[in-house]
Amino acid sequence: MHQRVTLFLLVAAGLLFLSLAPVSWAEGGLEEGLDDDLDVEDELDLGLAGTDDEGEGLEEEGEDEAPPAPKTPPVPKVTYKAPEPVGEHFFAESFDRGTLDGWVLSKAKKDAADEEIAKYDGKWAVEEMKDSKLPGDKGLVLKSRAKHHAISARLLRPFTFDTKPLIVQYEVNFQSGIDCGGAYVKLLTETPELNLDQFVDRTPYTIMFGPDKCGEDYKLHFIFRHKNPKTGEYEEKHAKKPDADLRSYFTDKKTHLFSLVVNPDNSFEVLVDQTVVNSGNLLKDMTPPVNPPAEIEDPEDHKPEDWDERPKIQDPDAVKPEDWDEDAPAQIPDDNAVKPDGWLDDEPEYIGDPDAVKPDDWDEDMDGEWEAPQIPNPACESAPGCGEWKRPMIDNPNHKGKWKAPMIDNPNYQGIWKPRKIPNPAFFEDLEPFRMTAFSAVGLELWSMTSDIFFDNFFITNDRNTADRWAADGWGLKKAAEGAAEPGLAAQMLTAAEERPWLWIVYVLTVGLPLVLLFVFCCSGKKKSTASPADYKKTDEPQPDVKEEEEEEEEEEEEKSPAAEKNDEDDEEEEQNEAADEKLEDELRRSRRNRTRKD
Repeated sequence: MHQRVTLFLLVAAGLLFLSLAPVSWAEGGLEEGLDDDLDVEDELDLGLAGTDDEGEGLEEEGEDEAPPAPKTPPVPKVTYKAPEPVGEHFFAESFDRGTLDGWVLSKAKKDAADEEIAKYDGKWAVEEMKDSKLPGDKGLVLKSRAKHHAISARLLRPFTFDTKPLIVQYEVNFQSGIDCGGAYVKLLTETPELNLDQFVDRTPYTIMFGPDKCGEDYKLHFIFRHKNPKTGEYEEKHAKKPDADLRSYFTDKKTHLFSLVVNPDNSFEVLVDQTVVNSGNLLKDMTPPVNPPAEIEDPEDHKPEDWDERPKIQDPDAVKPEDWDEDAPAQIPDDNAVKPDGWLDDEPEYIGDPDAVKPDDWDEDMDGEWEAPQIPNPACESAPGCGEWKRPMIDNPNHKGKWKAPMIDNPNYQGIWKPRKIPNPAFFEDLEPFRMTAFSAVGLELWSMTSDIFFDNFFITNDRNTADRWAADGWGLKKAAEGAAEPGLAAQMLTAAEERPWLWIVYVLTVGLPLVLLFVFCCSGKKKSTASPADYKKTDEPQPDVKEEEEEEEEEEEEKSPAAEKNDEDDEEEEQNEAADEKLEDELRRSRRNRTRKD
């Protein structure tokens, strides 16, 4: 019994774990990459710190009359506090001033585009999110759909790639989801010609980074423009696609922190919510590669006319056998077949429907002569067949088809021809692609079919700790507020099941299987005899005494126990004593009788 209960509890607990684990996965594992500074408790402390003074005043006013105690403990309210950059940085923007001061809207037109959509006239606004969990937290919002948007801002000073890493991070929230559009940033190259109010798609950039989506193609770009040291021309280098599933970042309507780290040793990391989703090396993991091959195929080399690339050829010495009949058909009538008895040769297989009537609107001039529709001949239903009998066709054993000479190895085979290799005249070797072109501005140049894309807390630095502190004070606080407003477990389970339909099976098993196990557990006892001794009549045949199996088992267990063995020994000793007493009494009776006889 105890084993069944234990097994039942283990199975139920395991199924419950399976059902709850995907709910936590659906949250995206946001807390994995956070440092100690990003603990939710710390974030709540940061948010609640701004309300201490107000709390004291409320306590003084409420001394006379205390409010009634709430039935349930309230959720801690996270109060927004604008992040302040601490440490060296090149750009920091939280938009909490409520204005676009420092940002420049593009007045340019897009080349090679229709006049109606050529202008960069998409609208921008600084406002709170529609469903803001942090009152007072403002951001930059893309307000238009199906328009070109371009806005940019200067850095405090140009960023030069030297001995320190580049860290770029900013937040995005697709408040209305996204059908087709991007939310990536461009780090605009420092040039004398850089004019922010003429910012267009062709404006030179050093790095492009961020999310992009169209249809079911979810992307997280990391592109940098590499300068050819020989020609001075720039070429885009694209990082490999992330292995992680990016879909939830576009669909869950939560605020996500996108970060890029490029190190002087040419390594890079792409992070979402402080978790690495892509990483690699600028020399090994970019397409096309940074450095061209040392050798290339000679464009002037041509394959000789007599070059033989055929590995197999027909045997020139093979001869078609004399008995090979190429004209023999593949199938022939079966000469052994016999027409079944009762075959109706004179009956057609189909006849005109005798019950059919020509439609009233039938026009023989237009529709032709009317004929009744064909139906199966009723006379053929009981016969093996109707109409002309023909022998069935069988495979022709003499059919061989067209003769072909067998294939043999080509004695003149020279292999697949390839042009010879020559030194690449455009070859160069750049072992420090990290030393990219300096940039002096950050910009958003976007087209989107969805509006209300929320951007916030742009930050560019060369110090990882400074970036983490900014992330904790900005995105960390926002994450804490969103977490405090999370729905209950049931709602989370339903949301997870919408994204992963297979979870419904787990839920059903979690609820149904324990009920089945409980039913089996309760109803799996041995079947008892339905007849009692009182049910038998005096006239019935004698019935043996029947004990239920469970009672017999209990008696056997008692007999096997040490206490039972001791009781048995005591019973035997008592029986022996009684027998000795009876023997003694018999001897006394005999002795009395003998005395009486003598007297």
